Amino acid sequence: MNLIDVFRPEYIKIALENDTKAEVIKELVEILNNHQAITNPAGIIEAVFEREKIMTTGVGNGVAIPHCKHKDCRDFAIGLGIHPQGIEFESIDKKPAHIIFLLVGPEDQPGTHIKLLSRISRIISKDDVRERILQSQTPEDVFNIIKEEESKLFDVKQ
Repeated sequence: MNLIDVFRPEYIKIALENDTKAEVIKELVEILNNHQAITNPAGIIEAVFEREKIMTTGVGNGVAIPHCKHKDCRDFAIGLGIHPQGIEFESIDKKPAHIIFLLVGPEDQPGTHIKLLSRISRIISKDDVRERILQSQTPEDVFNIIKEEESKLFDVKQ
């Protein structure tokens, strides 16, 4: 499974309206729920918060990737929010997160979950990709950057 299989421009928000980790997670879950990518948003939020208790998903370099597996997820979905000022996300480098991915998926597909997390991490590890995303003016711009980078790195047919 590729990122572009479960990621849509309508799942991207520039700029996030909230200023706390908890509220940003809720905002991204709401976006996925509003586009029928998930059901049971309250359960998804709870599962993401439970995952955060294990270890922060603030991976550093201005990026956070909160995620969960949940019984009410029929399929995988990825939301993405840009927060120009950055928010405290308990990141491993102690710096604010500006790019927040939210990955949700079914409980019975842990391999696919890990593969998607890995793809996000690999794409977003590039300084120029993060900078291009932060400079993007529209969700379509962000989507096209992710799509282009995934294609380069993983030979995805478009």
